[in-house]
Amino acid sequence: MSSHKGQKSGDRRQETVGVQQRKSFYCLLLVAGCLVFVSGCRMDMQDQPKYKAYRKGSIRKLVDGTVPRGYLREDKQLYTGKKDQQGVIAGPVIAPQSSSLAQQTATPNLSTGSLYPDAVDSFPFPITEEIVKRGEDRYNIFCGLCHGPTGYGDGMIIRRGFRRRPPSYHTDALRQAPVGHFYDVITNGWGVMSSYSSMVPVTDRWAIVAYIRALQLSQNPQGTTSASSTPAMPKPSPAPSPATRGRR
Repeated sequence: MSSHKGQKSGDRRQETVGVQQRKSFYCLLLVAGCLVFVSGCRMDMQDQPKYKAYRKGSIRKLVDGTVPRGYLREDKQLYTGKKDQQGVIAGPVIAPQSSSLAQQTATPNLSTGSLYPDAVDSFPFPITEEIVKRGEDRYNIFCGLCHGPTGYGDGMIIRRGFRRRPPSYHTDALRQAPVGHFYDVITNGWGVMSSYSSMVPVTDRWAIVAYIRALQLSQNPQGTTSASSTPAMPKPSPAPSPATRGRR
């Protein structure tokens, strides 16, 4: 009898031990799962999801309804120098070039309106003294090397031998040209002159045009006309001989 009771108590102990072992196993399993979950949530900066240049999907499309602040270009006159009209000729009509400089700088038979049908003839914002000074600064940096300090086309590059001399701003044709024409030339280039749109911002282009107008007024204060009002080209100074080079 006593042996039978001892066997039952032993079975109960084994059952209790088994239950405790199972509980411990489930607790360890739960802890392990939590550790795996927590470690999966941790993310270093070098492992974070991001787009890399030139990889697929790196150039994302704009969300519908996105407003590009500052890049709408709604003011056509400001950003293009063209009139906001339909059915106009896109660009000036270029008169045939002649061989002599006097004929090239002479006023063409066509009227200014027919030469520049879509160019604006007024600035898109009020011109102040500060804007003209800004235009002078930008002109001396980007334009003076070819066009010269006073706009006669006698810049240092021309004096050093560049044969394609730019036209003088003080001819009748360019005095009568609308301001939109000068802006268009700065933006898109003209002849051998390349575009400066990547180097000169929009407002600085208009400032340069304002300074060109100031140069024209300074050289023609009374409104006189002179088709060939171009000064003589100064000759470049001769290079020093090897014998005299360095003796200064």
